[in-house]
Amino acid sequence: MTSTTDKPSVLFVCVHNAGRSQMAAGFLTALSGGAVEVRSAGSAPADRVNPVAVEAMAEVGVDITAEQPKVLTTEAVQASDVVVTMGCGDACPFFPGKRYEDWVLEDPAGQGIDAVRPIRDEIRTRVLGLLDELGVPAAAL
Repeated sequence: MTSTTDKPSVLFVCVHNAGRSQMAAGFLTALSGGAVEVRSAGSAPADRVNPVAVEAMAEVGVDITAEQPKVLTTEAVQASDVVVTMGCGDACPFFPGKRYEDWVLEDPAGQGIDAVRPIRDEIRTRVLGLLDELGVPAAAL
């Protein structure tokens, strides 16, 4: 493992780090019960997290109101065992030996809550699958 702790580490990346990657990081943090080191970043970070993503996560008991979009750095990629990209294309740095997954998900930007809920639910399902692959039991939400 390349993380700074003995925990597995996961980095979620999307363009603005305001919706999909923030929801994924929120779910992984909550569902792993602290057993996974979680990071998120964007290739062109927004000024704030998408308020509809915040609302959608609050509906399922995950609070991401304190999160801020962060710029993607080479160091964050190097420090992560798993890098999950969500539509950042060629802007995501690639390092041989890293485990990469590309989750094709609709972008919640500009969408209403009814459109964001299914995206949120799909992210939760994928995060649960990732936890299973990492051998980390999922906490109840």
